[in-house]
Amino acid sequence: MPNTSAIPIESLVVCDQCDLLQREAQLESGGTAICGRCGNVLFRSQPRGLKLSLAFALTSAALFLISNFFPIVTISSQGLTNSTTLLDAADRLVHDGIPSIAALVFTTTFLMPALEIMALIYLLLPLHFGRLPPGLKIAFRLIYIVKPWAMVEVFMMGLLVTITKLNAFASVAPDTALGSFVLLMIFVTAAASNFDPHNFWKRVGALERLEGKV
Repeated sequence: MPNTSAIPIESLVVCDQCDLLQREAQLESGGTAICGRCGNVLFRSQPRGLKLSLAFALTSAALFLISNFFPIVTISSQGLTNSTTLLDAADRLVHDGIPSIAALVFTTTFLMPALEIMALIYLLLPLHFGRLPPGLKIAFRLIYIVKPWAMVEVFMMGLLVTITKLNAFASVAPDTALGSFVLLMIFVTAAASNFDPHNFWKRVGALERLEGKV
């Protein structure tokens, strides 16, 4: 471990796996810093990562609205046609007497993805314009708390299996929200993968010093 007594605190990095304190390495674009003790990835050099994450998060927000307020599929059987949205499906589960499944569907496919997207935008949009949002640390933690519970991809897998089985009894046609859900999965993943916590906190620290907060 390097002698850290004369090194500015801004130049030190702590491994979140083994807690080793290390000097921050200067990386080329696309490079990766690895912990010298346990081999954990400390951070990656993504100069445009935060801008890309914000762009993907804003796109995800638009796709999220389309996905949840337009029909997913249209089912036709014996001259009757019915379209349903995700929220309609959760509501019908409640009326069918299984509110626990309805709550799980609502939480994992609507509430948690919405919170993840909103938290990213809440953090990155003000930062893009040189501002620090209030409650910044809470919003940052929220991203990592809700992420394991955002299961749009699991919902999509279940939906595709259901559509395949329903085709034996009725005509099932994909609707607007189905394609939007597929794009939503892609863009949310892209927003999360481009969100660089290391660069984020460096930007936050620079703005705090500029505003005289530290």
